[in-house]
Amino acid sequence: MTIAPIDRIEMTEREVPSLDDLFERLERMPVPEGYKTEIVEGAVFMSPQRDTHWEIVLEIVEQLRTRYPKGRVKSGVRFDFPGNLNGFAPDVVALGEDAQQNERGQWDIEAIECIAEVVSQSTAADGYGAKKRVYATARVPVLLVVDTCAGECHLFTQPEKDDYQSHLTVAFGRPLDLSATAVGLKLETGDFPRD
Repeated sequence: MTIAPIDRIEMTEREVPSLDDLFERLERMPVPEGYKTEIVEGAVFMSPQRDTHWEIVLEIVEQLRTRYPKGRVKSGVRFDFPGNLNGFAPDVVALGEDAQQNERGQWDIEAIECIAEVVSQSTAADGYGAKKRVYATARVPVLLVVDTCAGECHLFTQPEKDDYQSHLTVAFGRPLDLSATAVGLKLETGDFPRD
């Protein structure tokens, strides 16, 4: 693969780029097709999108659409979260009825009812670490981390400060009961493929 030269922008020590500046620069970079790019605590991460990943995302979206109408389930859409330069494109986001976009066209994070992140061996550290902390800080009520290597779904609820107070693990093939959460349904995991 040939990497094209990137224009270098001089920055003083006091000048900290905004998330918009960073994403604008990323759009000009030669990011390979099939890669998802996110900014986690100021660091840029590029993850290849695998077939297993997409099949699980699609399965979750299809099941959420039985409860959430068109336009309230998102995948790969940028959301800006609290903390130092956190611009994530979660695998799946379910938005509440009051969800609205701001003047820049971004969805309000307070309207998020559920986020699902599908992790592999190379992305698990962020899914269980920095992203989970940021989602808890943002008070996302339901976080589902689907681990394709372990063949498990990890349900995190009751966000408090920078962590979740409740954690439930369910193996692929068993239903995940979300009926007591804002999601209000049972998620079937029998068709989730493993890496």
